[in-house]
Amino acid sequence: MTMLKINDNEITIPKALDEASADDLFCKNMLEGLRSNPKHLQSKYFYDAAGDSIFREIMNCEEYYPFNCELEIFSENTAALARAIMVPGGAFDLIELGAGDCTKSSYLLSHLVQTGADFTYMPIDISANIIDYLNLQLPVTIPGIRITGLNGEYFDMLEKAAEVSENRKVVLFLGSNLGNMEPANAEQFCRELRGHLKPGDLALIGIDLKKCPYTVLAAYNDKEGITRRFNLNLLERMNRELEADFEVAKFDHFPVYDPETGACKSYLISMADQVITLNTKEGKQAISFAKGEAVFMEISQKYTAQQVNQLGKQASFETAESFFDSRGWFMDTVWLAI
Repeated sequence: MTMLKINDNEITIPKALDEASADDLFCKNMLEGLRSNPKHLQSKYFYDAAGDSIFREIMNCEEYYPFNCELEIFSENTAALARAIMVPGGAFDLIELGAGDCTKSSYLLSHLVQTGADFTYMPIDISANIIDYLNLQLPVTIPGIRITGLNGEYFDMLEKAAEVSENRKVVLFLGSNLGNMEPANAEQFCRELRGHLKPGDLALIGIDLKKCPYTVLAAYNDKEGITRRFNLNLLERMNRELEADFEVAKFDHFPVYDPETGACKSYLISMADQVITLNTKEGKQAISFAKGEAVFMEISQKYTAQQVNQLGKQASFETAESFFDSRGWFMDTVWLAI
């Protein structure tokens, strides 16, 4: 249980998942995905402590343009972004889904604190490592910030945020995280997000746009092999946490991009006929892989600006304002809940 103090009210919030149940869910999800046909794994589990560290390397690698594009938007349009989310006026909760290390949003947070905005920052992340880091570090790097970190699933924690504060909500969903869903799932996600908001609340959504296919594919197949390590780390995580016996060298990373649909997908390919085991409450579970068999790991969907606006409209949002980097490769759009 965690005791939080918000607007002079002390509120007790239980953790979304205790450590044991989180481990059980991880095991359950991994086993279900590996027993499916075709096999797949959930990309949200990339982000343990090791995965967080590798992803920071990805953000700094030459080919991975999305991070730098959105960083440009936040660093060069900070005041305009702040005005866009403050238009309705009054105190608000700035809720960031999948906050990561807050590199981009820190520009906005610093500006809001410096200009005396009445807000509480509520980062939500499935990684307890990230939330612990933000709770400790942000008050040091941005003196005066009010922060309430929430560790758990997005919509579970949005419900908690609504319970602890009646302020209007501004939800940040950056880094093209919406692109990590199949288009139909992204549409459903936006509808569910809207269901957690009231009319007049805002969502600031970062989306990677369609562009030269070679540029897109290189971002997920960098020459230093960082993205490859990032994907393979999930096998290593299963070895660490589930006592699995993956021989990571027997798998390889394989990304593909379809410029027509905008779907960039990553797979792990089994390089040999092999059997691995996972340790579960029911005992050792065996999973067979055929040589050349693919395990779907992640989608990074690309959109046009028109498709993004339509996605918001279908979920009962109205596009209030949009921001682009200088090359027009990335878009941060402000949606108004109507």
